[in-house]
Amino acid sequence: MKRKHKESLTSLAILSPSIITLAVFVYGFISRSVQISMLDWDTFGSFMRKAKDYVGLKNYIGLLQESRFQTDLWNTLYFTLFFILGCLAIGILLSLILNNKPKGGYFFQNLYLFPMAISFVVTGTVWRWIFAPGRLPDNPRGINLLFEQLGLDALQWGWFTSTSSFMGFNVALIAVIIAAVWQYSGYTMAMWLAGLRGIDQQLIEAARIDGASKWQVFTKILFPIQKPITLSAIIVLAHVSLKAFALIYAMTGSGPNNVTDIPAVYMFEATFRSNRYSTGSAIAIVLLMMVGLLIIPYLVNSFKEE
Repeated sequence: MKRKHKESLTSLAILSPSIITLAVFVYGFISRSVQISMLDWDTFGSFMRKAKDYVGLKNYIGLLQESRFQTDLWNTLYFTLFFILGCLAIGILLSLILNNKPKGGYFFQNLYLFPMAISFVVTGTVWRWIFAPGRLPDNPRGINLLFEQLGLDALQWGWFTSTSSFMGFNVALIAVIIAAVWQYSGYTMAMWLAGLRGIDQQLIEAARIDGASKWQVFTKILFPIQKPITLSAIIVLAHVSLKAFALIYAMTGSGPNNVTDIPAVYMFEATFRSNRYSTGSAIAIVLLMMVGLLIIPYLVNSFKEE
């Protein structure tokens, strides 16, 4: 008993710095953000006052009534949806190709994973140069110049400046989605490829002997087996989409009429440019709740399965 007690104390002593750091810099800051979001701290007068007035949920109600925040939520929904679909489609396709072990497969596998080693800021900067919405004096049209030379005039538009929409979807977000999918499709590829290489090949061979086509093998065998991996990829990608602040801010910012705006960009501008600390904190808590809606059901389901 004494030995077990000593080991427990040793383990607690080793873990205590991490526990204290987590308690202070994560949960402590979250608690402080919740507190600030319920104060009147959005004007110069309230900023100068030492004691801030408590307003409860007023900041949240006002935030949900703002047209900009409503636009931000729709942009987040569209971005998340097409970002996940793009990463899944390209990642799964690449994994199926690489699973057949083509010549140079390891090289291309590492090549497709390379974008994940780059930060969103670098990705946003590079893709901003590619689309170049009139920002570079030596190449003001960017990729539109390539389309012009290829005779594809229909594909030319103001990638970051267009305020037009298609089925309620801001086309200016297309450029951002392309950049995000380019960076994270390799993640889906890696997860699916690891799962594919763990599947018993005799199962697939038996299905082919029975006359199953490649599509039937994929839909009836591979995809059902890979469902847990696909779900995990969706959860992670959805989480990433809610934290795409660096990518969007480096590429476009909020854009004209907020066509590429998301809650994280609004939070940054409200907090650090307008000194609207209560509004910024309220947006941060809403984002936290959105992440929780994605992560908590997945964790609960995982614990139940275990």
